[in-house]
Amino acid sequence: MLAIAFAFFCHIRFFRIVFVLAALSSQLTAQAQAPQTSLQRTQLSAGMHLLDVQLALTPEQRQIGLMFRKDMPQHEGMLFVFEHPATQCFWMRNTLIPLTAAFVDDDGTIVNLADMKPQNDDSHCSAKPVRFVLEMNQGWFAKRNIKAGYKLGGMAFKR
Repeated sequence: MLAIAFAFFCHIRFFRIVFVLAALSSQLTAQAQAPQTSLQRTQLSAGMHLLDVQLALTPEQRQIGLMFRKDMPQHEGMLFVFEHPATQCFWMRNTLIPLTAAFVDDDGTIVNLADMKPQNDDSHCSAKPVRFVLEMNQGWFAKRNIKAGYKLGGMAFKR
């Protein structure tokens, strides 16, 4: 009888542990699918236009980027900051809004621009090694006639 009670107790504990782990996994998945809205911010300028951008500084922040956002104000964006210049490639998995990526040199000069479709795995890469990528709502740069060679301003580009 004691063996049956012990087996029953172990069985109950096992399912309790499985339930707790499943709940924790579900919570982590929900957090991972939540948009990043509380990252550190900075201001950039594009001529007379001021931008309020979030900074994606860590590998995890850069990996999530603007995923799961349903919208973004026109004057906001996200600046991805990498430790060293490299060919940076971006895709739009789990990204719900159309974006334009500006691949930006250390001095703030836009190297190239790429329009990116939502929820798409096509790769969009910098034309040369860069440390910065600025994502804005698609069309933001085009509406302001901002193209490759245009120089952005801001503390992020000052060494």
